[in-house]
Amino acid sequence: MKAVRYHDYGGSEVLNHEEAARPVPGAGQVLVRVAGTSFNPIDAAIRGGAMREVFPVEFPHVPGLDVAGTVAELGPGVTNRAVGDAVIAFLPPGTDGAAAEYALVPAEALADAPRTVDLADAAALPAVGLTAWQSLFELAEVQAGQRVLINGAGGGVGGYAVQLAKGAGAVVTATVSERGADRVRGFGADEIIDYRATPVTKIAGSFDVVVNLAPTSPEDTAALVDLVADGGVFVSSTTPGPEHPGREVRVTHVYVRPEAEQLARLAEQVDAGKLRIDVAQRRPLADLAAVHDEAASGTLAGKTVLIP
Repeated sequence: MKAVRYHDYGGSEVLNHEEAARPVPGAGQVLVRVAGTSFNPIDAAIRGGAMREVFPVEFPHVPGLDVAGTVAELGPGVTNRAVGDAVIAFLPPGTDGAAAEYALVPAEALADAPRTVDLADAAALPAVGLTAWQSLFELAEVQAGQRVLINGAGGGVGGYAVQLAKGAGAVVTATVSERGADRVRGFGADEIIDYRATPVTKIAGSFDVVVNLAPTSPEDTAALVDLVADGGVFVSSTTPGPEHPGREVRVTHVYVRPEAEQLARLAEQVDAGKLRIDVAQRRPLADLAAVHDEAASGTLAGKTVLIP
């Protein structure tokens, strides 16, 4: 089979589109024929070695945390799946990923793919959708009527966070660049703040929940925590907040993990028309090194799906 692999840490030049042996599923695993995977910034961080203490990999390594495809083969002990099932999953960071024609997936991580979108495009859901879900509902426990600020709503996680918070009945304010404002407004945000015109240190008001999805300086992080109402919650996927901010404000950090039940609920919302999967572009898997370069230069717009 064809796969993108790298044999050592480094820049995008270490990514090779090459022949690799088709993997064989072990106990509790499923072999998935990949319809699509997607790029996530953590892929580049792992490739460059920045995450080696947290997510060490064995070489050669296949990147790609998201997978959408069909079950091709069942490993011993797998009884809840059948060959031909359309599935999606978020693969544990550090294991071989889905930038290949076939990928091994723990059966417990699989969810049924949404039926109302192209199967390849469903690869744009798992990692970012789960990050948004776990931030809002596990950590912040967002409820109807609460005021929620999503800082950095223009990214992949932000789009789902806006939609999910609105779906839960929250009043959503989103910070985004002027370029992404219409897109985020289309996701249902009640108020849009152009962060270039109004930095976080100048945002007025208070919020029951602040979700930070953008890398922020210590000053900006402190300003975001100050926007949390007494007894509220600050959740960050990037820069950690202060440990003890006072005012009974709870500060926490999201470390996304595979969770099939949550992923299934996200897929159900897609099929119900309550959640939109937003794919900016499809690219052939052989373009993965170029996608990494575009992400590093800041020219990669929106969620990119890679097709084997």
